[in-house]
Amino acid sequence: MAFASGLLKARRSTAIHHTRGAFARAATKSLCIAAACAAAFGASSAVNAAELGKVGLGLPLLTSPFWQSYNNYLGAYAKQDGIDILAPVNSNNDPAQQITDMNNMINLGAKGIVVGPIDSAAISRALGNAAQKDVKVVAVDVAPTQGNVAMVVRADNRAYGEQACKYIGEHVKSGKVVQIMGDLASVNGRDRSEAFRACLKNYPNLSLLEIPAAWKGDVAASALDSLLTANPDVKGIYMQAGGVYLSPTLQTLRRKQLLVPAGDPKHIVIVSNDGIPQEFEAIRKGEIDATVSQPADLYAKYGLYYIKAALEGKTFKPGKTDHDSTIIQLQSGILEDQLPAPLVTKKNVDDKNLWGNTVK
Repeated sequence: MAFASGLLKARRSTAIHHTRGAFARAATKSLCIAAACAAAFGASSAVNAAELGKVGLGLPLLTSPFWQSYNNYLGAYAKQDGIDILAPVNSNNDPAQQITDMNNMINLGAKGIVVGPIDSAAISRALGNAAQKDVKVVAVDVAPTQGNVAMVVRADNRAYGEQACKYIGEHVKSGKVVQIMGDLASVNGRDRSEAFRACLKNYPNLSLLEIPAAWKGDVAASALDSLLTANPDVKGIYMQAGGVYLSPTLQTLRRKQLLVPAGDPKHIVIVSNDGIPQEFEAIRKGEIDATVSQPADLYAKYGLYYIKAALEGKTFKPGKTDHDSTIIQLQSGILEDQLPAPLVTKKNVDDKNLWGNTVK
């Protein structure tokens, strides 16, 4: 998941902001799965919005530029696809509140819910209630460990950790590397952490230091400050979520006079995750070296596509899709559409196809 610092203590519901055509275009392709193709992707359906019913939107938090952008994309794609949505609900990174929020959406008449789970295990309670009420659910960004969902829309988070590791391994020949981890109660935090750790074993001249920061920027900054005091010779840093860790990390390095631009022998190689505009600007300045662009636009686009398909009674099978992704079956039996997430460096940071370059 992509998260932000300074989590809000008060829960708030937020209305979707409709964009003026900058984010979306009509999706008219067909989704081909294994040897067979599903019904035409995004094609006009005999079932209109009124017959489908209302769709609830559950946001894990809204203090991150990533989730703010995702929220805006939801509005654009819902309008484009004629989906009748309830006002999005922000659970403020509180798993218990998210369960309450989902139950409230059902009570408000939602027939389908698109939600970004905060805790992979805790969400099962809300999924159980939804199943009893015959409410379809699509999970975005995080896969539940159990429960009934029509689809998980997510990128390969193990690939995030591997890409970050390989970049650092190729640019740091020896020394200490810090991994600022996410919440290990989330499958995203576990996948990124385990993959980075496993990959780093291929670089025997690199030693690993870890900070369990639970997607909290203040926790990351405090721990990094102490760590750098004891280890001023750190050569690389992997931040698992730029939306939450970028600013605190750069501020900490600047305060310790360790924020040296790329190209300088004293530069600390930094790789992030998210693909937010702030990371792109940091890459252009030479403050960080790379980020993995987690597709906020595609999360919204396909999250809504799959909930609409579920409400229309459509099902899918594992296999390649026509949008450069693969549907896999998880150990829980849940299907997951693994969307592409490219590595962004100074070479391609200005690529107009990157969602981070389409928002202000």
